[in-house]
Amino acid sequence: MSQIFFLNGPNANLYGMDRHGTYGSDSFASIGERCQRRADAHGLRLQFRQSNHEGVLVDWIQEARQQANGLIINAAGLSYRSVPILDALLMFDGPIIEAHMSNIWQREPFRHQSLVSKAATGVIAGLGALGYELAIDALATLLQEPSA
Repeated sequence: MSQIFFLNGPNANLYGMDRHGTYGSDSFASIGERCQRRADAHGLRLQFRQSNHEGVLVDWIQEARQQANGLIINAAGLSYRSVPILDALLMFDGPIIEAHMSNIWQREPFRHQSLVSKAATGVIAGLGALGYELAIDALATLLQEPSA
């Protein structure tokens, strides 16, 4: 059974509490449950994690090098500034999906260029919690058919 890591960066734990609705109304816990069900449907073991700290995310990416076949990451605000996260991702040998709840290209200009994208196999953005589930679908397909 393949294992995947789904890593979430700063403030993702506040999903569902945003008064502007940028990230939808689903709580982080409910999104995690949806992702777990989707991973189960694909026969994948899921590590769904969140940290507000860059170094913790780097540690988890390094851990994934030893334990995971694929990786999904929403580095959140660190997507646009973290060279250490990019460097760690570039050392990961499996497929990487970058996921964002919001459409980052419809937001502030500084969000239009993600460093994470330089390491990602693909990007899913703007579909809210559904995008998280679709990221798991995409990763499952890539793990089954590496040429997909």
